[in-house]
Amino acid sequence: MAQKIVIPTRMELTKQKKKLLVARRGYKLLKDKRDEMMKQFLALVKITKHLRQKIDGALRKINKDMLVVQAYMGESAATAALMFSKERMKVSVKYKHILNLAIPSFSVSDKYNENICPYGLAMTYEGLDDIVKDLLSIFKDMLKLAEYESACRILSIELQKSNRRVNALEHVVIPKASQAIKYITMKIEEQELSTAIRLLKVKDMMVSKK
Repeated sequence: MAQKIVIPTRMELTKQKKKLLVARRGYKLLKDKRDEMMKQFLALVKITKHLRQKIDGALRKINKDMLVVQAYMGESAATAALMFSKERMKVSVKYKHILNLAIPSFSVSDKYNENICPYGLAMTYEGLDDIVKDLLSIFKDMLKLAEYESACRILSIELQKSNRRVNALEHVVIPKASQAIKYITMKIEEQELSTAIRLLKVKDMMVSKK
């Protein structure tokens, strides 16, 4: 891409100075925003990691218990027992804002009965009850995990954008404006010096003619 030619005039000098001032202000604001987003991101990552470990541990236990249930009932019978649930849980989504970023927040109605079993008790193994209760007990944690992971993803995307903008201002816009100001200032000083020399020569010529 061809470099833009800068015309060394006082108007262009004023324009480049304003551009540099705006770029420096924008750089400071974006850098502060990026640093704050990084702080929020790292805090969310820490919470997400802890919650993920908690849920993974609970799911491993549930999987082990399910193997025991399948051994007693058979895999097809255990699957059929859990296929049709008597309870419906309503999950609602709202949005909260972190640094002007819309972050989804999930919540479930407290009206559902955590003790309800989605199957008949006559033909099922009692361990299936514990599995259902364990799944229901971690459901809200799973919603929270989805919320935190969504927040981490949104913040990471915005962090990448902010980082590119900060780098562009720091390494491209500000240096170019500074170089342009230096170049224009040097050219104007050269023009003023050249004009002053010409005026002195004209003065000397007028004096010599008298």
